[in-house]
Amino acid sequence: MFETQRLVFVGGKGGVGKTTVACALGIHLSERFKTLLVSTDPAHSVSDSLQRRIGDRVANVDGVDRLFALELNAERLYRDFLAQKRDQLKRLMDTTTNFDDEDIDAMLETTIPGLDEVMGLKSIADFALQDEWEKVVVDTAPTGHALRLLAMPDLLDDWIKVMAKLRWKYREVMLAFKGAYEPDSADDLLVEMKKTVKRIETLLRDSSRCEFLPVTILAEMAIAETERLAKTLSDYGVAARFLVLNQVLNETHDGAFFQKRKAEQERFKARIRASFPTLRLIEIPLYAEEVKGLDALRSVAEILAAIGS
Repeated sequence: MFETQRLVFVGGKGGVGKTTVACALGIHLSERFKTLLVSTDPAHSVSDSLQRRIGDRVANVDGVDRLFALELNAERLYRDFLAQKRDQLKRLMDTTTNFDDEDIDAMLETTIPGLDEVMGLKSIADFALQDEWEKVVVDTAPTGHALRLLAMPDLLDDWIKVMAKLRWKYREVMLAFKGAYEPDSADDLLVEMKKTVKRIETLLRDSSRCEFLPVTILAEMAIAETERLAKTLSDYGVAARFLVLNQVLNETHDGAFFQKRKAEQERFKARIRASFPTLRLIEIPLYAEEVKGLDALRSVAEILAAIGS
């Protein structure tokens, strides 16, 4: 699976096993491709799942050839961005607001809401577009955060349009008083950010390069959230071909308790088939123990490997 896609987001409601699936998918893909597993979840459960210490710098996952991992540090990404673009941001704010230098410095020292997530998404897109990585698997935070992440290009584009409109007014003032206007570093920043937005949008909406892998369990709230997720992905133009059903009961789960639960799960499966007729279902069984560590994750990776493309 995911033969051509360079970027795969794994997401779903909290507690459905998306981190397990993301880690297993990373292990599966790393058998043939140099793969980077990225966590955007502030809880960073990837470390717990792999039972390996993963930090905010790319590092090889011990025991798995060609698999590397990274837990994104949104605060650090913003600080790196600020260090590179501080003068341009100050120039932009100086010409589009009534703030003085002290106010602008204070604002820049406080993370601009949403900009850390923009930097996170930009970092992911950069990895996916680099020749160094053949596959990038993203373990997202629960659904709301994942959707906010995917919405960032539109939100940033709206912000750029507002700033560009304000800069145009500044340009008109300069023309009226000086008779000429010379584009400066603030204009360069807006052009650069516009190009970044376009690059990310193009990647996310290219089904041959990017895909979203939803994960759910057979429970009412999880399925309802997955239905909303699927609709939003469609609205954003982000492809999804598979749906992972986690903690599925099978013939190994015997007894009166499990029989009742199996009947309930079959009803939920019927609902899922009706709600997602175009998605291929991937069933991962309920294991006796928590899926944690490389050996356990490899058993899930084998299920994913059997799916094909």
